[in-house]
Amino acid sequence: MNNIILLIPYYNNSKGLMKSLQSIDQDEELDILIVDDGSINKFEENIATQNFKAKGKIFFEYLHENKGIETALNTGLKISIEKGYKYIARLDCGDICLGKRFAIQKRFLEDNPEIKILGSNVLAVDNNDKFLYSIDLPLNDRDIKNKMYFNSMLIHPAIMFSTEILKTVGLYSLNYKSAEDYAFFFAISKSYKMANISEYLTQIEINENGISLQKRKQQVACRIKIIKENFYFGFYPIYGLIRNYILLILPYRFILFLKKIKK
Repeated sequence: MNNIILLIPYYNNSKGLMKSLQSIDQDEELDILIVDDGSINKFEENIATQNFKAKGKIFFEYLHENKGIETALNTGLKISIEKGYKYIARLDCGDICLGKRFAIQKRFLEDNPEIKILGSNVLAVDNNDKFLYSIDLPLNDRDIKNKMYFNSMLIHPAIMFSTEILKTVGLYSLNYKSAEDYAFFFAISKSYKMANISEYLTQIEINENGISLQKRKQQVACRIKIIKENFYFGFYPIYGLIRNYILLILPYRFILFLKKIKK
């Protein structure tokens, strides 16, 4: 049995799922857990298996109704714990792995046992795979935790973490719609060290018609709530609140424009 499991929540995106599975290097050693969140447009298990060429198995879990990504993720975490995996990684349908992502992340975590969650720099493309911008993140624990008050300094589909932290942190909260990852990372930051790798190990798809962007205002509002719950009087929390209140009123197309010209 491999000691890494890749958790992929699925909802009505079979094309994106196959794209993600195809991107995993054939030399990687990991298993995959796909959690179907009550989809209408199902994928075929045999086709998914055929598109996965790495050294591992695919497990499938089906929720009877659509309950949201938080429930799908928590279902996946519980199964991963029960199966005894040492590391849990993440990927979303439509996002792809670059190079030997999982081997690189596993090696880093084992060489740096004080680090319990690890991300990487990320490339962003549109739904036609046209490059939009790169996301360059702080690399060390201190900078990540300080700048978490601005925005998430770990990209959710690019992370790998030690399963042992769930004993302390628990599962994803259901109280922060569209910002469950941000709350999860803040909870981890209170007890464990974090890091990013400077390599671009994941490519994420930015779909302007996607659910995550449709719920952007809800996401920013929840981010503000999380910042307030973790607030102290200092530069990073104060600036982070101001920044996110501004983001709450700005149209996303303008923000995307700024990201493009910056990169």
